[in-house]
Amino acid sequence: MASRKTTVEISDSLLRDARKLAAREGITLRMLIERGLRHAIVEAKQSKPFKLRDASFKGRGLQAGVRDASWDQLRDLIYEGRGG
Repeated sequence: MASRKTTVEISDSLLRDARKLAAREGITLRMLIERGLRHAIVEAKQSKPFKLRDASFKGRGLQAGVRDASWDQLRDLIYEGRGG
């Protein structure tokens, strides 16, 4: 497996914790970072992207009388008779 060197900036506290964890598990920091990256990639591949459900109504759009109405007029019609 080919590898490449790169530089990544991370916070001092995160690096300190990562080094402690790697030492406790008896692995190198590189192995820990690669494991974390693999985990993040697998998780991203498994998660489904958000899809908004279709909440539209059947019909042919707005009625002729309100087709050119303003938002204020539409709101007034929506709340008509509802005490709003």
